Amino acid sequence: MNSRLIAANVLVKVLSGKSLTAALEDAWKQVNDIQERAFIQALCYGTVRQYYRLDFILNQLLNKPIKDKDIQIKALALLGLYQLQYMRVKDHAAVSETVAVMKKKQWAKALLNAVLRRYLREQVDLEALADKHVAYAHPDWMIKALKADWGVEAKSILLANNLAPPMALRVNSRFCQRDTYLTMLAEEGIEACAIEFSAQGILLAEPVMVDKLPKFSAGWVSVQDGAAQLAAELLDTQPGDRVLDVCAAPGGKTAHILEIQAELKSMLAIDIDGKRLVRVNENLTRLHLNAELQVADATRPENWWDGVPFERILLDAPCSALGVVRRHPDIKLLRRAEDIAQLQVLQQEILQACWGLLAPGGVLLYATCSVLQQENELQIEHFLQLHKDAQELPIAAGWGIQRPFGRQILTGSQSMDGFYYARLQKI
Repeated sequence: MNSRLIAANVLVKVLSGKSLTAALEDAWKQVNDIQERAFIQALCYGTVRQYYRLDFILNQLLNKPIKDKDIQIKALALLGLYQLQYMRVKDHAAVSETVAVMKKKQWAKALLNAVLRRYLREQVDLEALADKHVAYAHPDWMIKALKADWGVEAKSILLANNLAPPMALRVNSRFCQRDTYLTMLAEEGIEACAIEFSAQGILLAEPVMVDKLPKFSAGWVSVQDGAAQLAAELLDTQPGDRVLDVCAAPGGKTAHILEIQAELKSMLAIDIDGKRLVRVNENLTRLHLNAELQVADATRPENWWDGVPFERILLDAPCSALGVVRRHPDIKLLRRAEDIAQLQVLQQEILQACWGLLAPGGVLLYATCSVLQQENELQIEHFLQLHKDAQELPIAAGWGIQRPFGRQILTGSQSMDGFYYARLQKI
């Protein structure tokens, strides 16, 4: 099947509410060639990332909107515009190959051809108009929310969201130290440097396929953003601790905790989604690590908890994920403003439920990949008002921003994703 047609079908699914990751997984059933996959992925991610800008430009080029039943044609038009503005595809190839997808629909071919050729003629003016009206390529509610929380800092978050993210690695310290692995990367011609705030973290100059990473399949290294790597050290597990990882999938933080503390009494990783726990198991198996995995509703511990308190709990709370938009640009299309209030309720329910599982003197680390204060510092403030047996343990660090409660990393800061952490100790 034609690569651009496959990409268009992926985009149609995303516009219909499916995640980009899931839509691409469906597409890979039809594509085996690595280079073709790379092209489709780049085209889809880029078009989704710039969707609001491309959609604005497309509307300037149309005499009337494309009907909902012809959403595949709209998807092709957006993909064509993305190629012309952002990809190293020759103009004539981008136009002709995109138009050719519509083999039998002559009216669609004519429309696509007219739209894309007119864009080439008026490109400078159209891009200037887009700069004026949709410079950030985000939904309005998201822009307003970020500006309300972060003022002038919101601009850097929005711009960072529109860039492809860097690739960071976490070295499995049970097999080797970071300096050793940096040498191994250099020997393979892969340029990289140490991440300042993670003892196991490495930042690559350019992303590579994981099969190019030395001993990846043997479990020597994992792909994980630098911000996510901070969790294991902040949790500060001790020998003999019982540890609970709540909402654990896909298991990166679970694995990191096990890698740096080999003398835990036990590690229980729970997630409400059994399919996602399969991914956790696969990751742990590759890394030669063991944990108890359980499908469980974190708001209902009476259904799965054995009654023995945990010394450490990691709560990676379900959130809007607005800190990882650059990795998952479909968040711009799929997340709604009304989702935030619902997530706040769920976050507080899980936090309240997990607090009862923590041993006296124990530490709960609250984490999200969000940059919204409603999901982060305001949640912790509310929780502390309700629980006199809880105290915050301040996080002194060279990363992120100290907040009234917890510490916030804004997207793109120090090459990291947007993340929030707060440490709570039971008195």
